[in-house]
Amino acid sequence: MPSHHTLRGRLFHWGRILLVLAVVAAAVWTVQNHWAEVRGTIVEMSWRDWVPAFLVLPVAIGLSTMSWQLLVDELGEPIGVSRGAQIFLVGQLGKYLPGSVWAYVLQMELGRRAGLARARVFTATLFSLAVAVVAALVCGVLAIPSLSANDEALEPLRWLYLLLPIGLVCLHPRILDRLVELAFRILRRPPLDHPVRGRAVLLSLLAAIGSYVAFGLHLWLLAHGSSGEASIGLLRLCVGAMAAAMISGLFFFVLPSGAGVRELVIVTALTPYVGTGPAIALAAVSRVLLTVADLVTASVSATLGVIERRRHGPIHHDPGIGDDEV
Repeated sequence: MPSHHTLRGRLFHWGRILLVLAVVAAAVWTVQNHWAEVRGTIVEMSWRDWVPAFLVLPVAIGLSTMSWQLLVDELGEPIGVSRGAQIFLVGQLGKYLPGSVWAYVLQMELGRRAGLARARVFTATLFSLAVAVVAALVCGVLAIPSLSANDEALEPLRWLYLLLPIGLVCLHPRILDRLVELAFRILRRPPLDHPVRGRAVLLSLLAAIGSYVAFGLHLWLLAHGSSGEASIGLLRLCVGAMAAAMISGLFFFVLPSGAGVRELVIVTALTPYVGTGPAIALAAVSRVLLTVADLVTASVSATLGVIERRRHGPIHHDPGIGDDEV
């Protein structure tokens, strides 16, 4: 008869599997739900237009992953690119379930499975959200004024800038040190053996900004393929619009991956350049391409993670966590 400890481990193991299956199913449903709008638009576009827009997405996703992992590595022993990508990319598929909290739950459980304390993953994820908000507001300056002027429904985006000074204060290394110390004490983890370094926070912020620039380039390539418009002004608008679209989705966490809110921002940004109908279609194409990119990058990272563990054997665990616990 299995012990309580073994039974709990098995329940967590099967719970993780079911959660991953649920989020993958939700992501596939997102593709199918938008396919009717997407098919006609892609047929009209040359592959030279939408394929480059798709190929930019792994770069954007990779920079997002790097932004998160820099903070995880700052809170303990570095975990390596493949392990970090597996935790972040598979975990973020949880955003396709209603209530984006599932992404963070899944990341914590996958982190635990990979030998990381839940407290470490939880704390790093909170900090990466603060970094993402600050980076999005920095990039959003390029588009939010015109977006709110063109559509009154987007006027609340201006109020997000009240978060900018709060975010900048929270990203100061001394403040982060205090927050990490408090979080680890509450969650009964040993304190860090070094203070949080400003260099790691700055690199995380730059990676997040780079990610939004790449997402904006993705949207610009789609718009260029649809309308032939290739101005620098449109590129700036696309960068700011994608940053605003993705950050606004965080504040509508009840919706799967910010569904509806992100599309409204993109359509408002593109309509003056391509017209309302094509803008709606391009927003749907962008969502489908991003969903496919999420699934592909998560699958590749999960496969590489399994190969690495089989090739190199047991991985390094955080203090107090062993293979029998994960």
